[in-house]
Amino acid sequence: MSQKFPLLSVAPMEGLTGVVFRQVHSRLFGGADVYYIPFVTPTILPKFTERQLRELAPTVNAGLHVVPQLLTRRTEDFIWAAKTLGEMGYDEVNLNVGCPAGTVVAKGKGSGFLRTPADLDHFLDTVCEADLGVEISVKTRLGWADESEFDLLSNVFDRHRLKTLIIHPRLKSDQYKGQVRTHVFEKYYDGFNVPIGYNGDLTTVADIVATKERFGGLQQIMVGRALMADPALFRKVKGGPSASREEIVGFTRELFESYARAFDSRKNALMRIKEYWFYQLNLFEGAQAYAKNLFKSKTPEAFDEALRPIVEELPIRTDAYFGWFKPID
Repeated sequence: MSQKFPLLSVAPMEGLTGVVFRQVHSRLFGGADVYYIPFVTPTILPKFTERQLRELAPTVNAGLHVVPQLLTRRTEDFIWAAKTLGEMGYDEVNLNVGCPAGTVVAKGKGSGFLRTPADLDHFLDTVCEADLGVEISVKTRLGWADESEFDLLSNVFDRHRLKTLIIHPRLKSDQYKGQVRTHVFEKYYDGFNVPIGYNGDLTTVADIVATKERFGGLQQIMVGRALMADPALFRKVKGGPSASREEIVGFTRELFESYARAFDSRKNALMRIKEYWFYQLNLFEGAQAYAKNLFKSKTPEAFDEALRPIVEELPIRTDAYFGWFKPID
C-alpha cells in the first residue's frame, strides 16, 4: 500500500453511529477517514423509505466520506439498492455478512449467510458482475461456529472483485464475547489478493498501531465500541490531543440536543445518550461506582446531576479501559 497508514473507519453500529453521531463527531473530533452507515435492508420494492433516507440522503452526509451498508441475501434487492446509491453519489456499498443478531441470521442474512458458502459465492458472482456504478466491499466474520469454516469462505471472498474485505475475527457463535481470534486472521492474511481491513477489540492508540505494524499492508482499520468510549481515539492516532473534560461534556450536550430534535423527544434522546455513556464511563477512573445513578436517571436534569461528579472530579484516562469485555460463557 502506498498510504502511510491504513484508513481509519467507524464501524456501523445500529443506534449509535447514525447521522446524528456522524455529524457531531466529525465536527468536534474529526479523525475518521470513513464512516460506515449502519445496515439498511432493501426490499423487493425498489425504493428507500423516508426513514432510510434520513440516513442515506447525500445532504445529511455532505463533507464526509460515508459508505452505506446493505443487509440482504437477495441479489435483486442488493442490485437496485446499490445502483440507487451510486446515482445518489456514493462510490462504495458494503455487504453485511457479519451481524450475529438472532432476528437477522434466522432469515439467512448477516452471519447467517456464512452457513451457505455456495449461496454466498453465487450472490457475489452476480452482484460483482452487475453494472452498479459503485464498488463493493464486504464486512464478515470467520464463520458460523468453527474456525475451519474460514478455509472455504476466504476462497469465496478472494475470488471476487471486492474493494475491501473487512474481517471481524470472531465466529457468529461468539457474538461479541471472548477474545478475538487474531490467530485465525493472521493465518489467512498473507494469502489474500483482495485488500483487507481489520475490525475487532482495538481499544487504544497502542492497539491500533500494533495491529498496523503486525499486519503490514492493511487497507483499513475499523473501530466501533472503543470510539464510542473515546471519541478522540482517531484524532490521537493521527497525533492529536486526548479528549478534554470540556470536550466530553460538549460532545454529550451536542449529541443530546441533536437527538432531541431528531426524535422530537427529550426522553428518547436521553435513552440514546445513556447508550453512549455505557462506553464512555470507561474513559474515567472509578466511574463504574457512579453508573447506577447515571443510568437510573429519569430526566435530562437528573442525568446531568449524576454526570457532574464523573466529568468534574474523576481522573480522565489517557485511553479508555476495555470495560465492556464479556467472557464466553
